[in-house]
Amino acid sequence: MVARTVLVINSGSSSIKYQLLDPESGEALASGVVERIGERDGIITHADSGGETEQRAAIADHKAGLGLAFDMFTRDGGTLDELGIAAVGHRVVHGGTIFTKPTIITDDVVAEVDKLSSLAPLHNPPNLLGIEVARALLPDVPHVAVFDTSFFTTLPAAASTYAIDRDIAEQHGIQRYGFHGTSHDYVSHQAAEHLGRPYDAVNQIVLHLGNGASVSAIRDGQAIDTSMGLTPLEGLVMGTRSGDIDPGALLHLLRVAGLSIDELDELLNRGSGLKGLSGVNDFRALSDLIARGDADARLAYDVYIHRLRKYIGAYLLEMGGADVITFTAGVGENASNVRADALAGLERLGIILDEEANEARAKEPRIISSTESAVTVLVVPTNEELAIARAAWKLASG
Repeated sequence: MVARTVLVINSGSSSIKYQLLDPESGEALASGVVERIGERDGIITHADSGGETEQRAAIADHKAGLGLAFDMFTRDGGTLDELGIAAVGHRVVHGGTIFTKPTIITDDVVAEVDKLSSLAPLHNPPNLLGIEVARALLPDVPHVAVFDTSFFTTLPAAASTYAIDRDIAEQHGIQRYGFHGTSHDYVSHQAAEHLGRPYDAVNQIVLHLGNGASVSAIRDGQAIDTSMGLTPLEGLVMGTRSGDIDPGALLHLLRVAGLSIDELDELLNRGSGLKGLSGVNDFRALSDLIARGDADARLAYDVYIHRLRKYIGAYLLEMGGADVITFTAGVGENASNVRADALAGLERLGIILDEEANEARAKEPRIISSTESAVTVLVVPTNEELAIARAAWKLASG
């Protein structure tokens, strides 16, 4: 075991994902997920050099879940001290305008993150639970919060401001914050490094396409626009989220359909997107339905691509063109048809895919554009956990 490691924790409402990483080499020494917290049929899956272990048990709460994870680390008679944990990095979704960079967690920081829970009620509360439990179990180790929103604090006012009454907006913190920032930051740096170009001399569009999806415009090393807004609901069509929708449609559903606020929340966050249109939110299942001639699945895919192309076009115009377009995350890294359809017919804009390169599969960053393409198109695997680990290590080690 290395002498210094970082434990990365991503605490959700009913699950905890974790990785133990060497921040210098990037090697994942162990990883796991605790699922179904609060249920009798909880599951923890843990993988390390000794193989993969699965344990099923009732997991009462996050404290019990993280305790089980730590038990996995020490199941062969070792101790937590032997893991060499130098810092714990916590993913926190919403940092508002307060937290613009990774931050050492103190009681005051916890209190501020708690205040921001009204802006991210589905995310910040479970993030805080993970922080609370981990600080109690590892009290002598620095804990660092890495915020999804911090990468987008460079957005110009024209991009971050919503056109509503400015006093109401200021009073309630209504503005575009952006999310998936850790991924956009990591991937855009990896793209520039892969091309051997200075980060601040490359105009990039990054497409983070997973079950949650977002796109960013990065000019001269700074984010100038992004598709997600006040919450992670705005923007692209996602697995279960609607993305952009006329606010009037929501008012209509309130008045005419009699839906409650909670029902609207459930509809837009968990019952919309690909799932709402086709019944499935997994791209592999969607592709299977399309292959069988399912019209709803075909429409869902077409709507997904239509929205994606609109954002690519908008950001090309906003930046006056791009040097690099990068696909990342589960769909972006693996769905060659999405990449091809998203960029189809853009030869006049200097964007030309190499069909063979696009179909090839690899775990490393790779160019999938033609040598004739004026815009380089990349596939870059994201690694948010490593980005969090390195940010936590940098801050904790001074």
